[in-house]
Amino acid sequence: MNVLTGRQLGRALLARQHLLARTGREPAELIHHLGGLQAQAVPQPPYLGLLSRIDGFTPERLTALLEQRAAVRIALQRGTIHLVTAEDCLTLRPLLQPVLDRALRSTYGARLAGLDLDALGAEARALVEAEPRTFQQLGALLAATRPDRDPAALAQAARCLLPLVQVPPRGIWDRSGPAAHTTAEAWLGRPLERAPALDDLVLRYLAAFGPATAADLQKWSGLSRLGPVLTRLASRLVAFRDEHGRVLHDLPEAPRPDPDTPAPVRLLAPFDNLLLSHADRTRVLPEEYRGRVMTQNGIVLGTLLVDGLVAGTWRLTGGQEVAVRPFTALRPADEQAARAEAQRVLDFAGGGGTVRFEPVDGER
Repeated sequence: MNVLTGRQLGRALLARQHLLARTGREPAELIHHLGGLQAQAVPQPPYLGLLSRIDGFTPERLTALLEQRAAVRIALQRGTIHLVTAEDCLTLRPLLQPVLDRALRSTYGARLAGLDLDALGAEARALVEAEPRTFQQLGALLAATRPDRDPAALAQAARCLLPLVQVPPRGIWDRSGPAAHTTAEAWLGRPLERAPALDDLVLRYLAAFGPATAADLQKWSGLSRLGPVLTRLASRLVAFRDEHGRVLHDLPEAPRPDPDTPAPVRLLAPFDNLLLSHADRTRVLPEEYRGRVMTQNGIVLGTLLVDGLVAGTWRLTGGQEVAVRPFTALRPADEQAARAEAQRVLDFAGGGGTVRFEPVDGER
């Protein structure tokens, strides 16, 4: 079984994520390919995630998808909010229901003990389909008939029991709004898929994030016990090992570029799934930098990629400034490329503004 180095894995991942070369694909097509974009923070991450991957991308192209109900924001992988196409919402939500069930039991189980969850779900569905509600509003309404229960726990139970989408203007670039919810069925006018195939989910993950281990797949999705699925798919896959001896699964025809393929400087969006979709993130995120990118309170900062690896962080503030903070001194060519990427973000945000490089630690 051939061994793939960390650099080979990194180049394969960047190629599949369109971070070696930007694509001209339509936003909806790329969102589908990526299995969605993490979108719990609003509104920047999905927009900036597409900007880093698509030539000529403008905010209006994603805003139109949200307003036309061709894309939605809904809790999916790992129980977190993702922006996905309407079709993927109807397919992925049933497949990932076990993730939401587990979250409900582990976080709110004691506060919901003895509660008729079927009745709660039916009442919550009627309330949000009558008009979109925030969780604060929904919890208060559900608690009116259950005065001995915690309204926040009731609202979160509804979030796990029902496929709740956040309706615009929530998540719209330069607008946003309160996180008001209705059901996917009501918003899209179609039912959830009755019997989506877990095999398809696994193959799609490998197309966008492979080669990968079973643990990687489980980290991305939040699902458990996926080893048997990979075993069932073995005749359609190829296998490798990484430098630690772990078995990697992949699609035979998926790109695995030469490890010496140049990787251009890129600015990754905050919460980019490139950093969140493997149990072993070191193919793109050196372990020594992990704590500087992923904070203790669950924030994942925007990151600077140099030669295919995280080499710093960045942030867009008020649409007027991009501040880049390298972890080590950059070569002049890499700093120039990072400055060009930062200017590209400013142009996307409306033009004007400044690019500022913060000093490397120890250089103040």
